[in-house]
Amino acid sequence: MKSVLVILFLTLSVNAQAQERIVSGKITDANNAAIPGASILKKGTTTGTSADADGKYTLSVGAKDVLVVSFIGYKTQQVTVGTRSVIDVSLETDVNELREVVVTALGIQREEKSLGYAIGKVAGVEFTKVARENFLTAMQGKVAGVTINETGGTGSTVNVVIRGAKSLSNDNQPLYVVDGVPMFNSANNVSGFGSGNSTVDYGNAISDIDPESIESVSVLKGASATALYGSRASNGVMLITTKKAKDGQGMKVSVSTNNTFDLPQRYLGVQKRYGGYIVTTPEQNGGSQIMNPLISPIGLGAELDKGYYAVQWNSPLDANGKPIPMELKSYPNNVKNFLRDYGFTTTNSVQVTNGGKMVNMRIGVTSMKNKGLIPNTDLNRNNLSLSLSSKLTERLTVSTDINYVNSFAKNRASGDRGTNPLQWAYVTPAYVNIMDLKDYNIGQGNNIKNLLPGDSNNPWMLAYDVNNSFNRNQIFGNLMATYNFTPKLSLMARMTIDKLDEVRESKIGQGYSQEAKNGSYGIGNLNSFERNTDALLSYKDNFGDFAVNVSAGANVRYSKSSNVRNSARSGAGLIIPNLYTISNISNTALDYSSARAEKQVNSVYGMANLGWKDAIYLDLTARNDWSSTLPVANQSFFYPSASLSVLINEFIPMNHVDMLKVRGGVARTGYDTDPYRLLSSYGNGGNWGEAIMLFKQPGLLNPNLKPEQITSQEYGVEAKMFAGRVRFDGTYYIMNDRQQIFGVPLAPSTGFTSININAGLLQSKGVELMIGGTPLKTADWNWDLNLNFTKNQTRILALADGIPYVEPWNQAGVSNRGYVKGTTLPDGSKADGLLGNLYTRKTLRVTDKESPYYGYPIIPGNPKTGNFSDDPELTNSNIYSQTGNYNPKFIMGLQSSLTWKGFTLGMTFDWRHGGQFVSQTFRYMNDDQLTQYWADKTVTPGVAGGPSDELRNWVVQNASTLITPERVYPIGGPTPETGGFPESSNMPFPGTKDGVFYPGVFGEMGSDGKFTLYQENLGNPGTIFEPWGASNLWSVGSYAVFDADYLKLREISLSYDLPKAWVKKAKMDNAYISIYSRNIMLWTKSGFGVDPERAFQPSGSGMFQGVERYNVSPWIVPVGFKVGFTF
Repeated sequence: MKSVLVILFLTLSVNAQAQERIVSGKITDANNAAIPGASILKKGTTTGTSADADGKYTLSVGAKDVLVVSFIGYKTQQVTVGTRSVIDVSLETDVNELREVVVTALGIQREEKSLGYAIGKVAGVEFTKVARENFLTAMQGKVAGVTINETGGTGSTVNVVIRGAKSLSNDNQPLYVVDGVPMFNSANNVSGFGSGNSTVDYGNAISDIDPESIESVSVLKGASATALYGSRASNGVMLITTKKAKDGQGMKVSVSTNNTFDLPQRYLGVQKRYGGYIVTTPEQNGGSQIMNPLISPIGLGAELDKGYYAVQWNSPLDANGKPIPMELKSYPNNVKNFLRDYGFTTTNSVQVTNGGKMVNMRIGVTSMKNKGLIPNTDLNRNNLSLSLSSKLTERLTVSTDINYVNSFAKNRASGDRGTNPLQWAYVTPAYVNIMDLKDYNIGQGNNIKNLLPGDSNNPWMLAYDVNNSFNRNQIFGNLMATYNFTPKLSLMARMTIDKLDEVRESKIGQGYSQEAKNGSYGIGNLNSFERNTDALLSYKDNFGDFAVNVSAGANVRYSKSSNVRNSARSGAGLIIPNLYTISNISNTALDYSSARAEKQVNSVYGMANLGWKDAIYLDLTARNDWSSTLPVANQSFFYPSASLSVLINEFIPMNHVDMLKVRGGVARTGYDTDPYRLLSSYGNGGNWGEAIMLFKQPGLLNPNLKPEQITSQEYGVEAKMFAGRVRFDGTYYIMNDRQQIFGVPLAPSTGFTSININAGLLQSKGVELMIGGTPLKTADWNWDLNLNFTKNQTRILALADGIPYVEPWNQAGVSNRGYVKGTTLPDGSKADGLLGNLYTRKTLRVTDKESPYYGYPIIPGNPKTGNFSDDPELTNSNIYSQTGNYNPKFIMGLQSSLTWKGFTLGMTFDWRHGGQFVSQTFRYMNDDQLTQYWADKTVTPGVAGGPSDELRNWVVQNASTLITPERVYPIGGPTPETGGFPESSNMPFPGTKDGVFYPGVFGEMGSDGKFTLYQENLGNPGTIFEPWGASNLWSVGSYAVFDADYLKLREISLSYDLPKAWVKKAKMDNAYISIYSRNIMLWTKSGFGVDPERAFQPSGSGMFQGVERYNVSPWIVPVGFKVGFTF
């Protein structure tokens, strides 16, 4: 019996072996490029193999077997073996699958379905078909939870906040990582030299990344996604992956050219009804009094275009040498005439790739040149990139990415009041033709404006004789080696470098009113360097239904920075005019400073990704940092995270549901501090004559600081239905930020103003939604829609003992205060604790209902002295009331892409609802009576001498809004109809009738702190008439607070991919042309003309959110076209 069984067994074995044979082949894509790692399985079994680095494979199969060939991002194919021994398979790209492949922390590619946290994705085509000089602005409105604001025009700083502001001490900017290189990107890029020239915006360095080289951007939002990057990833991470050559691709050359015209369309609401100061009211016919428009921009003069005459600055002389009066006309297009007809940006790019068997290479060169709308402004950028990878052996692969960027400009206009040419174009008196001021140089260091009193400046002089140049050179890249010990075990070693050197120079010519006559000069050198050294050991394997991927690594980050500044002290000037060197500044006038900093962070980290049946995925990560900027006892801090995703559809079959995933995660991250914030030291205080001064910092440093700690929870649901034609992604998160590092005030007796401490608790909550769909999909048509929704709130739940609030900024009479939730406010209300609240001083009113003046505003000032500011007790008090919050209630973005054959029509809409912002621009211009708002709101009650019933009734009826005191404007303008009011204080010129008064009552406060006696201030005898220029109360700012709602058609484009038959005849692979426009439609509630999206004021310490200052660029509509082809 045994013999029979042995014979039978041998016979079956021989037959089985005869049926099985070895097949081989190559797996490629549509371009015949190899697909390393492609999976080849025998259908219905777990038997299979993977393609090698050349896309080749071998496998033992039977004739009836069916091979299932798949790879992430490609459509799966099934091939029957039959009698073939060589089976080559070409996989077709799967657009839906590509959406599911994302780059995560440390550059690791993951299937999106396996992630337990939300991640945003933007494909490279978003940066190329509709060209932008800045890739960040191309992402506006396209990723839920990400707010991107451009603070100015081309080349200005871009502010990016992910899931709202979380910290009271840092700038809340995310970490940028380009091909594994952490990038230097401070939001503080504003500086300058000279009086009134300190806010020149040079833009942030990350904006210099070449959009043409970007393959994709992944946005890691929550702590579960970012924990592996350590402390500086607490505000989120943007992972930028650049384009690479592919194996077997061969040589390809891509060329593109793009040209954009910036067309100004909308300007600030500046009034052109009234002229400037007048010495006396001009006569209607042949007036002979001198009108001097250049002493001040204040718009207090006679009404224009009414047939009035006055002697003007450029009046012709008669035969006796006396100036001839000229008609007072308005020139409403002064700002438009000052600007160039259009700004222009041209970008040209050449990209060469060569993919072979052993070596892949890509070289890219891009040049961008911009001419700004403001005369004599420009921006230039040159990018050079190299990507190289080589398979040195079967197991060892070496790669490098090197990028060089040179950005420079001959002149970047200042954003402050002093040297900002566009600001002075706006405040040029309405009856002056700005073109008459263009030939400003009248010799001997003088120009048309600076011979007159006051601080007025000629905008043409500022545009051409004040130059703020910069030259920034940055080189960054990586060198990486990967060694595969086995197909399952690998080691990666990498070093990255980011080095930046920048020179900034300011030259202020003769004639600028706030500097010495010979002009001024300053130069600064900024340097930064960072080196990261990484090692990562990874192991992956399958154990039955389980997939395991574990890694452990270490990182050493070393960074240093320095800056040196030399300039003439404000107002000191140069020895010789027009010679811009340090040696042309006297020793006593030289202002200089220098600083340097070093920092090192040592880290170890690990992660484990566990999968079960492609249905349940668990991610665990841990990282520990040791930071040199913290005390030795507190240098170590630990970041763990855990996230879980479950694919419900793998357990419960559902019709038309491709994927239904629930996910959740918890994590902890932290934030250390900057170098040298532990022990106080002396700094350079400049010179006192020939002596060098040292000064001690006003803030007391704390040697016991600890890192901030952020714990977060995140929960979400993802769904894809009807073959990916309906998509949904929803996320809810909550973050608690403890041990905030911020300054608290100290008693003056300590000799310091404040001390940095660890305290407080901020809690952020938010919702992010993404709804996408493809409502139309046929052979020729495809229509994709994507809608995203963002809502975030951050509340202060605790601060230090005795500290009821923090105040990030106080400007324009508005305080940005963060009160602890539940705190009783000075007006008796309870604080909601929201970060971003805006407060203004509360106006005093008559509260006695028995008084005939009930509801009247109490005028700040003292009627006995005739001065509005002599009695501080009546100056609107120190009681603050909330007037808004700079954060939106929600933000929505909608993207539409409609394709018909080779044509694609794309549109992007953005809607912001809720929130307020403060406009410094409006406040200053309103104080000068230059806004249309002022002209429309000014009330003229009749001649002086007694209160009219109209005036008294008007005061009572408007008591709810009247006077803050500038919410409703002072009554009584110097118009020819009323004759004006004489000034009580006889200034600025004796006999001038430009007096105004605030309607209301003066109050006399008793010893009990209550008002008992009131004196009318209604135009009757005893009324205090103040000159317009002295009547503004700067302590009140509610009138400069505007609603920040807007609706924008941010982008519209039409692109055309030429038919393959055409490009093939031209021996090209592809070719396209696109036309586009941006900012076509803008609706805002503010009404003044300032874009609420630009209410971010770059400052010397970071970014003031919710306030803008002289961001006076007009609303610009770029129109452009781009042509590109590959051969």
